Amino acid sequence: MSGSKARCLRAVLGCGFLLCLGAGRAGAFMPPPANSIGDIRVEGIQRLEPETVFSYLSVAKGEEATPEKLDAALKSLYATGLFSDVALEMDGRTLVVKVEENPVINRIAFEGNEAVSKEDLEKEVQVKTRMVYTLPRVERDVQRILDLYRRSGRFAATVEPKIVKLEQNRVDLVFEIVEGSRTGVRNIAFVGNEHFSDGSLREAISTRETAWWRVFSSSDYYDPDRLNYDKELLRRFYLSEGYVDFRVVSAVAELTPDRNDFFITFSVEEGPRYKFGKVTVTSEIKGLNSETLRQYVLTREGQRYNSDAIEKSVSKLTTALGDRQFAFATVAPTPDRHKDSQTVDLNYVVKEGARVYVGRIDVNGNSNTIDKVIRREMTLAENDPFNATALHKSEQKIKDLGFFSDVKVTPIEGAQPDRANVNVEVKEKSTGEAMIGAGYSSTDGPLGSFSVSQHNLMGRGQDMRFGATVSGRTKQIDTSFTDPYFLDRKLSAGIDLFATKTDNQDLSSYDFNSAGTTLRLGYPLSEEIRQKVNYSFHADEIANVPTGASAYIRGQEGSSTTSSIGQSLIYDTRDSKLEPTLGFMTHVDTDVAGLGGSRKWFRARVGGTQYYPVAEKWILSGTAEAGQIWALGGTTKINERFFLGGDSLRGFEYAGIGARDMTSTYKDSLGGTNYAKATADLSMPTPLPPDIGIKAHVFSDVGFLGNPDQKVLSGNPITMDDSLHLSAGVGITWDSPFGPIRLDYAQPIMYKSYDKLQHIHFSFGAKF
Repeated sequence: MSGSKARCLRAVLGCGFLLCLGAGRAGAFMPPPANSIGDIRVEGIQRLEPETVFSYLSVAKGEEATPEKLDAALKSLYATGLFSDVALEMDGRTLVVKVEENPVINRIAFEGNEAVSKEDLEKEVQVKTRMVYTLPRVERDVQRILDLYRRSGRFAATVEPKIVKLEQNRVDLVFEIVEGSRTGVRNIAFVGNEHFSDGSLREAISTRETAWWRVFSSSDYYDPDRLNYDKELLRRFYLSEGYVDFRVVSAVAELTPDRNDFFITFSVEEGPRYKFGKVTVTSEIKGLNSETLRQYVLTREGQRYNSDAIEKSVSKLTTALGDRQFAFATVAPTPDRHKDSQTVDLNYVVKEGARVYVGRIDVNGNSNTIDKVIRREMTLAENDPFNATALHKSEQKIKDLGFFSDVKVTPIEGAQPDRANVNVEVKEKSTGEAMIGAGYSSTDGPLGSFSVSQHNLMGRGQDMRFGATVSGRTKQIDTSFTDPYFLDRKLSAGIDLFATKTDNQDLSSYDFNSAGTTLRLGYPLSEEIRQKVNYSFHADEIANVPTGASAYIRGQEGSSTTSSIGQSLIYDTRDSKLEPTLGFMTHVDTDVAGLGGSRKWFRARVGGTQYYPVAEKWILSGTAEAGQIWALGGTTKINERFFLGGDSLRGFEYAGIGARDMTSTYKDSLGGTNYAKATADLSMPTPLPPDIGIKAHVFSDVGFLGNPDQKVLSGNPITMDDSLHLSAGVGITWDSPFGPIRLDYAQPIMYKSYDKLQHIHFSFGAKF
C-alpha cells in the first residue's frame, strides 16, 4: 500500500472511531423517561416518620410511576392499618404521598352493659388502649361481643361502636350496648317420633320451654351449644330404650318475628326397637377365665337393648379386673346387629390393654380455689396406672366438695404413648353466704336467723360460720371453723362455740341455758370408713321451773358442768354425699362424761340409712337408729335425755310421746333413757317439670321412747310408756331458690290417748 492510501485509510478509521465514541457518549447521557420517580415526599404524617412510610411503599426513586405500580403502592399502605386515607400523585417527577393517620385509642369504654360485666367484655375484645384504631378491627370486636351475649341467651342484643375525637389524633372508643332481654324458647317440637310423646322427649333434653317458674333457671334460654348437647341426649335416651338405628336428622332453631324467642324443632328417625341376642364374655388374657366374669354382666339375652346397662356392665367388669390386679385390662363391648330379627348379639371382649399411666394432671377454671384443694380429692396421682373407674370416683369427690357448679374430669392424650394426661375442668360457684332467714317450723314456731358463712375460706377448702337464731323456743348464737385437711393431712379438725337459751315451758316446764365449746378431729380408716373424735365442755342451767311442774323436774333445777369425750365411727358407701340415690351409711357414736365437770354418764347411739333406686328418679330409703344413756352414779338430768316427735317422729309433737307426769299442772314430758326409731321413705317425681325441684314422698315412721330412771320415778305417780308409736303420711319437698321447704301430713296409727299429736309438719327457710 502506498503512503497516500495508508494515510487515507487511517483518516477513515479515525473518523469512524470518533463517530462511534460520540454515539456511545450520546447514549450514556440520554434524558430519563418523563414518568420516572425523581423524589418521594410524604405529607400528612403526625406520629410516624417518613422512613416508616417509605418502608411500606412498593415503589422507589428511579422507578417508572406506572398506574399498576402506584396502585400496588396504594394497597400496601392501606394494608398496614395505619392510615384512614391515602392518596398518591405526581408533582413533576416527585411522587407525593398524602396520608391521613388512623387515630390512637386513648380509652375503651362500655355503656349499657348490666348482664355482662366490664371485666368479661374486656377479655373478649382485642382492641386495646394505645393501639391504632381501625374500623375492621372494631367491627370484629363488635361481633365478638354479640357472640358473648348470644351465648348467654341474649340474641336481641345490639352493639354500636362510637368514637370521641380528642386532640393529638386520639380517640375514645365507646361500645354502646343494648342488651335486650334473654331470648327464650317458646316451643320445642319433635317430628318423626312415634313411640315417645313430645313431652317424654322434652324431659330427655336439657333445654326447656320458657315458663314463669323457671325465673331462676337458664335452661329455658336458647343456647346453640346446648342444642348440640340435646342431640346427644336424645341419642342416649333412644339407645337406652333399645332403638339402635335412631338418629337425629336435624335440629333447627328459628327466631320469632319479634326476636324475643325461638321455635326449636327436632326431626328424628326412630327405627325399630332391638333386644339383646346372645351375650358372651371373651377373655384374651392368658389365665383369666371368661366364665368368672359373667356375674358382672348386667345385660341378658331377650332383654330390651339398653346402652346404660352396657356401660354399667363395662364399669363393673373393669372394677373386677382391677381387683384381680389386671390394672391395664380393657373391656370392649362388640355388638353384632341383626336387622331381620331386631336383635343385637353382644360380646364383651377383655384384652390386656397397653400399659398406660397417668401423666400430668391439669386443673383449670379455679380462679379462687387453690389447686391442692382439688388435687387432694383425686384418687389417681401422677404415674399411677390409669383407671377409668378411679377417674369417675375422683370427679364425684370433687363435686361433693360443693364448691363448683360443674366438674368434668377427662383423660387426654399425653406426650408419650404410655401416658394419659388428666384434665380437671371446674366451674366455680359462690361459696360464701350472708343470710337473713325467716320462716316457720311446726316444732319451733316462727323463727328468724342470721348467718355469715364461707365454705371455701380463702380458697383453701376451709369452712367458717357465724350464726344466730331466734324462734319461739330457742335463742342461739354459734360460730364454727373446720379445716378438712388439717396440717395438710387427711385430718378434719374443727372447733365450735355456742350459747343457747331454750324455752321448754310448754314441753316440760323449764328453761334451759347452755354455753360451751367442742373440739373435733376426723380421719379416714379406709376408703369407706371414717372416725371422728371430739371433746366438749359446756355449762348448763335448768331454770324458771314453776311450782306446778313435775317433782322430778323441780328437783333438777340449778347449774351443772359437763366435760365429755366422744367418737363416731362412720361407714359410707353412698354414691353421692349431696344427693344420694344408692348405697348405705351407718354410724356408731359413743360419748362419756366425767373427765372433769359435775356430770357423769355414758351414751351410745347407732344408726344407718340405705338408699335404693326403685326406678328412674324413684328412690326408696330406709333409716333406723337407736340410743341409750346410762347415769354413772346418780341419775340422768332431763336435758340429757332423749325426746321423740316433730322431725324425728312425724304425726307427734316434739316430746309428744313417752313417759309423762300426769299429776303435774302441765302434764310434763319426762323424756327417756333409751329410744329406737325407723323411717321408710319413697321419693318420687311429680307431674310438674323436674327443674321446679318439687318431689313427692310417701313415708312411715315408727319408734318408742324408753322410760326414765326407775330410781327417780320410784314412789311418783308417773305414766310410763315405752310402747311402739307408728305413723304414716305423704309429703312434698321443694328445693326452692329461697331454701328448702317441706310439707308433710302424717296420720298417727299406734298411739296413746295422752300423746300430743301433730298431723301437719311444715318447715320453711327463706334467704333474701
